Amino acid sequence: MAGKGSIESVVEIASNALSLSGLMVRSKLSLAAENLFLRKHLAFYEERGVGPRRLSDPVRLCLVLLSHLFDWHPVLKVVKPATLIHWHRNAFRLFWKWKSRPTGRPAVPLETRGLIRRMASENPTWRQAQIAAELQLKIGIRLSPRTVAKYMPKPGARPWSGVRSPSWRSFLQNDAKEIVACDFFTVVTAFL
Repeated sequence: MAGKGSIESVVEIASNALSLSGLMVRSKLSLAAENLFLRKHLAFYEERGVGPRRLSDPVRLCLVLLSHLFDWHPVLKVVKPATLIHWHRNAFRLFWKWKSRPTGRPAVPLETRGLIRRMASENPTWRQAQIAAELQLKIGIRLSPRTVAKYMPKPGARPWSGVRSPSWRSFLQNDAKEIVACDFFTVVTAFL
């Protein structure tokens, strides 16, 4: 239904544009006569107190666009001048709303964000690349590691859930052979 209304609006705007282009090639005398005829017609409406039918959005847009071509204050009879200015502001607001619409990729769903945070807190040694790979392999959610990093908890705020890093004693016990081989047995040569 919304598509049908927008098609009708486009057709009406196009027909008004064609009418305007037809008026551009007419003589000034013919346009002045038609203008006077329409003014008398509107004066008759004002005299009788009969209100015209409600204007549609395409007609409002055409009136706003035509108001830029001549001094419309003395000839405006259908609506108040404040109403035409209000239509102009609405058209301007709609244009910038359309122009400022969000572009780019849609945001990651809230469930996926929560899952990323949960995976990061339950597996503190995993980094963004591993979490992204797990999401892809196990669940089928394809995200880049940079996107995963964006939604991971910050390092200072990460809840470690009781997991501690190894102590110095266990580090020395596990890596004693490598430490001794690297640090204590050096041979000084002529070339240093």
